[in-house]
Amino acid sequence: MRMQFHKMHGLGNDFVVIDARDQAITVSPAMASAIADRRTGIGCDQIILIGPGRTTDVSMRIWNADGSEVEACGNATRCVPVLLSRDCTIETAAGILTATLTEGGSTVDMGVPRFGWDEIPLAYPMDTMLMPVGWGGLEHPAAVNIGNPHLVFFIADIDAIPLDSLGPEIEHDPLFPQRINVNVATIFDPSHLRMRTWERGAGLTRACGTGACATFAAGRRLGRLAHKVQLDLPGGTLHLAESQDGHLLMSGPAVHVFSGEADLAYFG
Repeated sequence: MRMQFHKMHGLGNDFVVIDARDQAITVSPAMASAIADRRTGIGCDQIILIGPGRTTDVSMRIWNADGSEVEACGNATRCVPVLLSRDCTIETAAGILTATLTEGGSTVDMGVPRFGWDEIPLAYPMDTMLMPVGWGGLEHPAAVNIGNPHLVFFIADIDAIPLDSLGPEIEHDPLFPQRINVNVATIFDPSHLRMRTWERGAGLTRACGTGACATFAAGRRLGRLAHKVQLDLPGGTLHLAESQDGHLLMSGPAVHVFSGEADLAYFG
């Protein structure tokens, strides 16, 4: 069976996007991992499967490079209207999202962040805005769920943190029964900050849309950020805003790089 795919990225967070609206395609964890392999597969951070929506324009499923399926991916969501060349509603495991085309990308309503310890989820109750935990000098993070679980550390210098070694240690800590995404951020002023992310199941990536939203949400709840901010990542810049009803709006680039065709049997 031949598989049509699109290579896309949002700020360097790259995807293999499979359009299965007219052709049913089943993706297994092993297949997703094989497709994502940068030496023997197509290569990407995440695999995105676009299908028909039940009450929306389309549906979207997401697998990380290690084959684990996840609920949300902000950068991938921005790619969907670019692929479709129109505004759209998207059914995801994290809920229904609305995406609007903009010049060079799109704006996505990522919904309302959740802060309850059981909504992250954590293994046991604690204050999710000043957590009494730490790893290798990173202490007192905030925890946020914006479709998937995130930990946020506000620190003076994000480049001084060995995120490539601390990231996997924190991700797999027993405190997080569904594992966790790890973000470190430096606030320059209430409307400008910088961030790096260790993504659950993908490792260090050049950008993380849900991580950006989670970091913004934590900063807002702690009273450290304005209702509109510029957030700089290794791959570029996102613009975030909080609406009057508490929804988080994420705006940024999304790029279609090329289209291709592959034999599904090759990936198992």
